[in-house]
Amino acid sequence: MANTAAWRQQEQQLIERWREATERHRAAHAELAARAQGDGAPDDALVEKAKAASAELEALRRQVARLKRDFITGKRY
Repeated sequence: MANTAAWRQQEQQLIERWREATERHRAAHAELAARAQGDGAPDDALVEKAKAASAELEALRRQVARLKRDFITGKRY
């Protein structure tokens, strides 16, 4: 039972991280799009910010896939 509570807490933390990461990803890419419509030349820092946001989201996707696999194989709950 203690494991179940710990797993649920871990899942809730992952959900929060996912929400925050998707917001950062959305904001970074929206800023890139706005720059592209304006002068068409985003600076390197903005491009790096967008790449970092995408990488973070991809890492979270892999973590979600691991949790899903663990659940399906019976390692969770």
